Amino acid sequence: MTTFLITGASRGIGLGLVERLAARGDRVLACARDPAAPDLAALAARHPELITTHRLDVGDQDSVAKLAGSLDGQAIDVLINNAGVRGPDRQGALDMDFDGFAQTLAINTLAPLRVAQALLPNLRRGERPRIVTVSSIMGQLSGGGAGDVAYRTSKAAVNKVMQGLAAELRPMGIAVAVVHPGWVKTDMGGKGAALTVAQSTRGIVGVIDDLTIDKTGGFFNYDGKSLEW
Repeated sequence: MTTFLITGASRGIGLGLVERLAARGDRVLACARDPAAPDLAALAARHPELITTHRLDVGDQDSVAKLAGSLDGQAIDVLINNAGVRGPDRQGALDMDFDGFAQTLAINTLAPLRVAQALLPNLRRGERPRIVTVSSIMGQLSGGGAGDVAYRTSKAAVNKVMQGLAAELRPMGIAVAVVHPGWVKTDMGGKGAALTVAQSTRGIVGVIDDLTIDKTGGFFNYDGKSLEW
């Protein structure tokens, strides 16, 4: 049985990952700002032997430390950094909510590294340990387009952070990758998105299952294809 820890697990892709992994018999530590959120609580009630819920605000250093303390000594095989925000309403290069920009970076860029560092002792106890961060092709430096500057920047930055983390964790045998989930029908993606949560999470889990130390530092599409940075 593989043990996964998922951030942002109360809705959207995070909730979909919890559901998919529990359905196949994996153990899931489902972390969310509100672990009693109705959909997550109902899912945990259906799989009490597999899903445990934990309170976590990834943007709060004390919350991350408290979670790590509560999990002291437990092995984690896979950390999925899924929690994220779209950013402020005003995030154009010529009209920026700078406080909102800073908050977007705090959640989308800094928090995944903070969580990874805090849970490193748990991952070192795990079997074939892996860290996977949900990013976006909107962070590709080869791409363009106006608007969403805070979001795009935060994803480009977390991609680089995870490249560096992969290099430093490689000697420990911990594989690190970044995955683009596709354009998904969630609160963030909207109803007009191309993929359902089920389609996206099926692919993401496949990427995680296939991740080896030889692929560490990679950026992958949800369907497993390698992506340019």
